[in-house]
Amino acid sequence: MRYHISHTTYYTYEQPVILQPHTIRLRPRSDSSQTVESFSLTVTPVPKYQSYFTDLDGNELIKVWFDREPTLSLTVHAESQVATHRTNPFDYLLEPWATHLPIDYPASLLVQLKPYLVGHRLGYSDSLDPVAAQLAQEIWLKVHGNPAGFLSELNAQIYKGCQHLSRDTGDPFPPGLTWTQKAGSCRDFSVLFTEVCRAIGLAARFVSGYQEGDPDNSERHLHAWAEVYLPGAGWRGYDPTQGLAVADRHITLVTSSFSRYAAPIAGTVSPGGVHSTMSYELAIQPKSFEQSQVQDQ
Repeated sequence: MRYHISHTTYYTYEQPVILQPHTIRLRPRSDSSQTVESFSLTVTPVPKYQSYFTDLDGNELIKVWFDREPTLSLTVHAESQVATHRTNPFDYLLEPWATHLPIDYPASLLVQLKPYLVGHRLGYSDSLDPVAAQLAQEIWLKVHGNPAGFLSELNAQIYKGCQHLSRDTGDPFPPGLTWTQKAGSCRDFSVLFTEVCRAIGLAARFVSGYQEGDPDNSERHLHAWAEVYLPGAGWRGYDPTQGLAVADRHITLVTSSFSRYAAPIAGTVSPGGVHSTMSYELAIQPKSFEQSQVQDQ
């Protein structure tokens, strides 16, 4: 599939502020599952400087610096065209030593995966949520340690057992709270999914991006899901909000071991504590490759 995405975010402030440096995470990733064909970014007020760089997770970020002129607003407009490639989310063959949970990782791989195996609590603690750990054990027993079965069952349990809530701002709930109250936003479900995976020894990370959505409903929102590292398959996406294995109808912006590093825009203003409001407009226009070829002729 090909997607044209127009995403504008508006911030308004209750009094004039000085914009400090901001990090923008709105350029989609390019990897084996998707390719960025074009991207443009417009920021108002116009930054004095901007710099593109790649972070530790391979995300392409933009940092902007501003003149010290007071402003009552900030607008960030990102325009991109992305081709997605993964039509079959199960086109892989696991390594022979990775077909049963828990996986006995080679030492060198375990070192690389460690950031994706620790708990979410406070973003720095190694301890895993006990509620998530209990759920992991229950599912592990049910699927007899099969990795694919574990992921499918976890996806299904969150999708069928939890009520979806719309919550545009705020940090994700702790994973144990989401499962206990059986309700949350897409980012809450994604944090829960990754925590349960980590509790059984599956490396997992948080994903922020877009999803094609219902063609009969024009309203679009940022979306979140999870990716799990499967030896022999690499990173594979699971969307517990929709109960799906991720294929070519999702567009990834950024991935991170912790959700706080996947926020689309991050920055501060001076003076601190000034009240602000945020709103956005998002349009996602899908076209199959066949439609694109016809229109190009």
